[in-house]
Amino acid sequence: MSDLSIRICRDEDFPAMLDIINDAARRYRGAVPDDCLGEPYMPDHELEHEVDAGVRFWACEDERGALIGVMGLQRVDDVHLIRHAYVSTPAQGRGVGGALIRHLVAKSEEPILVGTWAAAAWAIGFYRKHGFALASPAEAQALLRRYWTVSERQIETSVVLTRDLPPIEGSGRPETAADVVSA
Repeated sequence: MSDLSIRICRDEDFPAMLDIINDAARRYRGAVPDDCLGEPYMPDHELEHEVDAGVRFWACEDERGALIGVMGLQRVDDVHLIRHAYVSTPAQGRGVGGALIRHLVAKSEEPILVGTWAAAAWAIGFYRKHGFALASPAEAQALLRRYWTVSERQIETSVVLTRDLPPIEGSGRPETAADVVSA
């Protein structure tokens, strides 16, 4: 796809953002434990909460100006989190996610973390292809507890991928400012 444009999401994009997230999240059915999935995957009040919590969403538009992908970036203490990265089903596999992740990586001068479901092998592969490294299970749990507000069940079923995160003591990596694992 050569005619993609990326821009910050606007208030009027909210319904399209919600549609893209819930459409793309259908892929999790059968891979993620049923008790971790709702219908819809993300109700409108949850997306509103994410925006209110500081997640800045970026949209990818096709040549007609239609939203075909969204990805959020949230500053939490000394890192940026990639949040809610979704591409509409018809646009998947056409470079939309890659364009969005490259855009957000270029915007961040901080280490970047991504949390995703451990069973979402396609998502893990996508992030690794774009320069992210899989954190160890112990490190992932510590990072999830430090930087996200998620349930223990979600922590049990998730992984974290990192980019530019300084090494953490005991893992062959120097400590982060937050001393994530050494506590």
